[in-house]
Amino acid sequence: MEKFFDYFDGRYRESIFKKTPVDDGPVITISRLTGCDARQVAAILVDDLNHKFGINKWKWVDKDIIYAIAKELNTDTQRVENFYKGIELSNLSEMIMAFSGGFVSDLRVKKAIKDVVFSMCKEGFIVLVGRGGVSIANEITDALHIRLVAPFYWRVENVMKKKEMNLETAEEYVIDTDEKRFNLIRTFMDKKPLNIDYLFDATVNRSSFSIQEISDVILSMYEKKVCRQIAERKKTHRIC
Repeated sequence: MEKFFDYFDGRYRESIFKKTPVDDGPVITISRLTGCDARQVAAILVDDLNHKFGINKWKWVDKDIIYAIAKELNTDTQRVENFYKGIELSNLSEMIMAFSGGFVSDLRVKKAIKDVVFSMCKEGFIVLVGRGGVSIANEITDALHIRLVAPFYWRVENVMKKKEMNLETAEEYVIDTDEKRFNLIRTFMDKKPLNIDYLFDATVNRSSFSIQEISDVILSMYEKKVCRQIAERKKTHRIC
């Protein structure tokens, strides 16, 4: 955890930004439709990566970013959470926060998120779940971008079980969250495409595979894409 908070030290982050692009990564981003168990996949994948390559460098990141960015901006976590959820402040809320000295604009939140996530991706050995990672890390060469999908009602049933929701509530939750996650990915892109499928190296149907099987598939693709291009570029073996 101490290492994680290093990313929020300005001097440390600046040193990471100075790395040459050829040394960036490796990183794996996992985007997902709602109810596809991405966090569980990431946790197993990190264990599998560290075991496969005999290291202890890989870690996965998700909501920890929210708490640390809120601390950096000296604001509450709900402010950062609202940005991720696409909730805009009302004029009244902005006025109240401004007078209280606690106003933090969307632009500042967005910049903080992008700077922190990008520095993580540049340093590498990160499995990043959501958080707009696929668009923020698009400049990282040694990266693998995965998208998890599943049929709508398979995901609804999964959400009902995990969150103890009834059918109608789960349906609304899945639809709403899918839209917010789609918009978040577009938020960090210069252009706003209607279709984001091209951002991903592979799309995996969660309903067709177990969590362990998906980790196995991602690890195999990582070796075939990232490890191979690192070896070809450096003309020597390097632990991925």
